[in-house]
Amino acid sequence: MKKNIFALTLLLSMFFTTFSTTLWAQKATKEAAVKVEGEVLKTLSLTLSDLAKLPHVEAIMKDRDGQLQHYSGVPVFEILKQAGVTLGKELKGENLTKYMLVRSSDGYEVVFSLAELDPVFTNRVIILADQKDGKPLADRVGPFRLVVPDENRPARSVLEVSNLIIRFAKE
Repeated sequence: MKKNIFALTLLLSMFFTTFSTTLWAQKATKEAAVKVEGEVLKTLSLTLSDLAKLPHVEAIMKDRDGQLQHYSGVPVFEILKQAGVTLGKELKGENLTKYMLVRSSDGYEVVFSLAELDPVFTNRVIILADQKDGKPLADRVGPFRLVVPDENRPARSVLEVSNLIIRFAKE
């Protein structure tokens, strides 16, 4: 009886060790992605590799302590264009009620009107950053961060961005 219990215990521990190691390896090898979805013509799922292929620009913003931070990334406008979001000359009338909800991996959310992201309406360039000071973003900041220059507080510069969701505002 003791041999059977020992054998069963050994077998179960080997199974759970193998199973948990496999799950950890799958999670570690899965590349993070930001999903662009909602009122889009084409849903996107952009990985760091995908973002690296797009033209990057620099953006500077102040942190909570007022210190300047230097980031590199892709203008959100360019990402939204790839997804077929209504922008430019088409952003008028009812389309001006569209907005982008930015969601982080911890559930934090902020909102931007599409006009805030469109160079037809503004000179400010908001980026989806993948680098700070020429290096990949640190854990708990990246792999993707929304960088919003020229705001008095960094509250809308979202860490660990997971989704860009385009929606119509409702009454």
